[in-house]
Amino acid sequence: MDKLADGLIAVLTAIVGLAVVAVIFSRSGQTASVITAGGNAFSSIIKSAVAPVS
Repeated sequence: MDKLADGLIAVLTAIVGLAVVAVIFSRSGQTASVITAGGNAFSSIIKSAVAPVS
């Protein structure tokens, strides 16, 4: 099971890395919008995680 989790994490990391490179080097990329959307998604995940506690 640990090997499966490690493999999944590696694949997800590679996908995120590729997306970051594509956004940074894109001529028509909207880097600020992408960063804002990522921050909003992370904030939503944190809020969902602590909702049962509060």
